[in-house]
Amino acid sequence: MIDQSAIRQAISSDIPKLMAMDHGVNTDHVWQLALQRGSGEVGGVFREVRLPRPMRVNYPREPQDLADVWTQRAALLLAETGETPLGYLSLIDGPAFRSGWVLDLVVDLRYRRQGVASQLLSAAKSWCRERGRERIFIEMQSKNFPAISLMKKSGFSYVGYSDHYYPDQDIVIFFARELS
Repeated sequence: MIDQSAIRQAISSDIPKLMAMDHGVNTDHVWQLALQRGSGEVGGVFREVRLPRPMRVNYPREPQDLADVWTQRAALLLAETGETPLGYLSLIDGPAFRSGWVLDLVVDLRYRRQGVASQLLSAAKSWCRERGRERIFIEMQSKNFPAISLMKKSGFSYVGYSDHYYPDQDIVIFFARELS
C-alpha cells in the first residue's frame, strides 16, 4: 500500500510517461447487458458475470492520441511518489449542470491495488468542490470490472450506459456521486 502519493496538475513533460503506462486491465468478471423488450417499453439490466477465463481489456482510447485530447481537459491530475508517476485522472466540466466528469482514470500496472486510484478520485472530488460542482460522474467500459468495483466501494452509484460509445464500439457505463 502506498501511504500517500503527491497529487498535482500534470505538465507537458509528464505526458510521455503517462502515455507509456499500461492502460489496459485484466479481469475475470464483466458487467453484461441484457436488453428486455416488452410492449411499449425497453429496459436494460446489467449483471455481474464471471468469465470462464481471465481476459485482457484494452483501453478504449489510443494512448498515443491522449496527448492531444489532454490539452482540452479542465484538469489532468498526476499521482506520483518522488519523481515516479503512479497514475493519472483527467476531468472536464459538465455536461450536466454543476458537475465534473472523469474521462480517464489510469494507474500504472505496478501500482494498482495500492490506493492510488482512490487518492486520485479524492483529489478529483476536491477539484470539483473547489469549483462549485455538486456532482461527479465517471465513465468506464462495462468490461472494466476492477474500476466498477472501485466505484461501488467509493460510494458512486450506477446512473446509465450508452451502447457503441467508444471507438471500438464498446458499451460505456456511467457512475455518479453527489458531493457534500
